[in-house]
Amino acid sequence: MTLPYQHLTHLLDSRFEHLSPELQRAARWVRDHPAELGLQSMRQSAHAASVSPATMTRLARALGLDSFEAMRRPSMAAFALSVARGAGTQDAPAAVLAVDATLGRMRQSQAGNLASAYDRNPSPQLRAAAQSILAARDVIFLGLRASFGIAYHLHYSCDWLRPGVRLATDAGGAWGDQVLALTPEDLLVVVSQAPYTRQTVEAVQAVRQRQVPVLALTDSPLSPLARLAQQSLLFEAASPTFFHSMAGAQALAEALMACVAEQGGLAVKKRLTERQQSLQHAHAYWEKQAPPRSEPVSTPSTPTSRL
Repeated sequence: MTLPYQHLTHLLDSRFEHLSPELQRAARWVRDHPAELGLQSMRQSAHAASVSPATMTRLARALGLDSFEAMRRPSMAAFALSVARGAGTQDAPAAVLAVDATLGRMRQSQAGNLASAYDRNPSPQLRAAAQSILAARDVIFLGLRASFGIAYHLHYSCDWLRPGVRLATDAGGAWGDQVLALTPEDLLVVVSQAPYTRQTVEAVQAVRQRQVPVLALTDSPLSPLARLAQQSLLFEAASPTFFHSMAGAQALAEALMACVAEQGGLAVKKRLTERQQSLQHAHAYWEKQAPPRSEPVSTPSTPTSRL
């Protein structure tokens, strides 16, 4: 019999303080990543939580469950139920309470995610990463799947600040060619979080073999990207929902680009001015048009009668 998901979270919360540090690490990941828990294998979940598969089994038993699968099934069932309820079959009062509770937890977790951009990345580390972006001949930003939006934002912002910036996209399957064309004078900036996209990790492995510098924005110092990259910046992606939060990654991206802008000096200011003027001349921004002036209506003069 499958436990209700709320029962699993209650077990995790009530027994957390009595667990060993290793089991607490696993429990924290299980609590914060219900979607990954329900969709991944034990080995994948253990890797994402930075523990061994055996630790996941011990955690299940510490919660009074007989196996990892017994701990995993509530998340699987809750995910299936959330899909089935997409048409809105819940009764309104229960749905409102559930949504309010979820939003409250999201507010807390997202506040922590936003703070992680600054708490986990000291100012010297951010400044060093920004300097690497400014010093490289060309910079390519790579983020696949859920990380694509962050990579796109980094590319868009950085293109305002310096030339030689590209976004690795999979249009026509050509993103691999773009990455493999990098040289040691260039820089690859990658974004990914657990579960890490295989293509992203393999791209980093390939360029590091050719001595191409890599800057990774990722969620753990133990992630495969952080272990391969020359520089890494960290963010948290905790979420009480089935999808990890990108708020921390977005905050980190904005902080990094702010450092690039500040350290770029006159060259950045000149490029910003030129780009802004170019867009203004192209009328790229919407402007409210003044209503057309109406011509005064002339009243025909009354003809004078001839006497």
